[in-house]
Amino acid sequence: MLKPLLFVSAVVLLGVAASSVPGPAAQESAPAPATTGQKNPVRPTEKSQARAKEIYNVDCAICHGEKGDGKTDLAKDMDLKLGDWTDAKTLAARSDGELFNRIRNGKDKMPAEGSGRAKDDEVWNLVHYIRGMSKNHPAAAPAPDPTPAPAPAPTPAG
Repeated sequence: MLKPLLFVSAVVLLGVAASSVPGPAAQESAPAPATTGQKNPVRPTEKSQARAKEIYNVDCAICHGEKGDGKTDLAKDMDLKLGDWTDAKTLAARSDGELFNRIRNGKDKMPAEGSGRAKDDEVWNLVHYIRGMSKNHPAAAPAPDPTPAPAPAPTPAG
């Protein structure tokens, strides 16, 4: 008689303990995952960009480089051809939504930045941070015109 009572008590105790374990915390007013052409719904702040820099330095810089130029020993060793984010033209054709999805889901050898590591708003801020890497670097100078300039007219001798 005592064994069934102990067994039932143990089952009830385990059930109560399991139901009191908190689940994952909901994000506070976090933007939804991105669609491909979506613009960034997050406004960067000094604090959010500091956090984006922290995430970048821990999770991204090892391959993409501290400055975002993609020239790291690891990228070279893994035979990765990474874009130079210090050049504004590199990301010009990519929407914020594409960048969000690439960061969140990964691609090829690039691991995903899972929701357990960064909330959606943090990934959106990371997109701002990456785009900002080219702001301190002037755009490449336009290529010189291949047509030679006309020779100046001779001046009369006098």
